[in-house]
Amino acid sequence: MTIGWLLAAEEGGFGVDFNILETNLINLVIIIGVLYYFGGKFLGKTLSTRQSEIKTAIVEAEQRKKDAAAALAEQQQKLAQAQEEAKKILAEAQTTAERSRDEILKQSQIDVERMRANAAQDLTAQEARVMRELQQRIAALAMERSEAALPDRLNEDLQRRLVDSSIARIKGE
Repeated sequence: MTIGWLLAAEEGGFGVDFNILETNLINLVIIIGVLYYFGGKFLGKTLSTRQSEIKTAIVEAEQRKKDAAAALAEQQQKLAQAQEEAKKILAEAQTTAERSRDEILKQSQIDVERMRANAAQDLTAQEARVMRELQQRIAALAMERSEAALPDRLNEDLQRRLVDSSIARIKGE
């Protein structure tokens, strides 16, 4: 059968052509033609679908980029506001601390003055108490000495006159 194919090819019918250069070029043109005719619509449709998908993806990416930029700007603004608020809070805390320190110093000065006044009062009160105790002790000592010396000086005659004088005072006055 191979021989039949060869003979048919030589007579102008279908057959196998052994000339590689001519055969490949013709086959290539035929394949390109068939692909262009049948595959043009399919390939065009696929490429157009792919192109629209890419355009949609680009638009969505640009929108996401804009949204991200807006969100970034908003967050930066919030950060700036938070930093300003932190500065205000810090300034208020410093002012409050200074005010508290001044009040504590004033109160401590008042307390020191009050303590000094109390100490002076206590010192005066203790001095008066010591003076009273000394007076009482001196009076007690004087009484003891007087009582100790009285029996030696007081004789019967003096005792009688003293009693008489006391009775006269009670009656007469």
